[in-house]
Amino acid sequence: MKVLIACELSGTVRDAFIRKGHDAWSCDLEPTESPGPHFQRDVLEVIADGWDLMIAHPPCTYLTSSGLHWNKRRPERAIKTEEALAFVQAFFDADVDKIVIENPVGCISTRIRKPDQIIQPYHFGHSESKGTCLWLKNVPKLVHTNVLSKPECGYWDNQTPSGQNKLGPSPDRAKKRSYTYAGIANAMADQWG
Repeated sequence: MKVLIACELSGTVRDAFIRKGHDAWSCDLEPTESPGPHFQRDVLEVIADGWDLMIAHPPCTYLTSSGLHWNKRRPERAIKTEEALAFVQAFFDADVDKIVIENPVGCISTRIRKPDQIIQPYHFGHSESKGTCLWLKNVPKLVHTNVLSKPECGYWDNQTPSGQNKLGPSPDRAKKRSYTYAGIANAMADQWG
């Protein structure tokens, strides 16, 4: 199967599909962090190249609920949110038989449509919390593969005792938080490949 992993620079999902024997390519404006088939360009330039499956991870900076409160105070952010929504809509409208769009809870749910599924890393063997929405076209919901119980301390490994993410402000914080967990990537390749 010919698989496009849009807006991925880590190679995690791409490599999971390659291990299953698929012709999988990642695409991002940045170079890939993991050697392998990768388009370093605007994904809209390759989206119509006859893919059987596209899994898109559009940047969430201007889409996620945690940042939308800034839009009222910073009109330039509101404009970027509209641009980000138009970019996401291009994925929904793509002429690809099977489509998955992944993003945190945010305005895609209220402005375009509700997600088909919300998953957590702890559904796939990672002791961390990161609610992730999936919008699905012609693929089934992702079946949980290794559900973990919440630790006795009451919070996940990536959280502080108050439930906040442990990663403090840094230039690469957004990039670190955007990575797909290997357990989720493997489940995608196993179940959708």
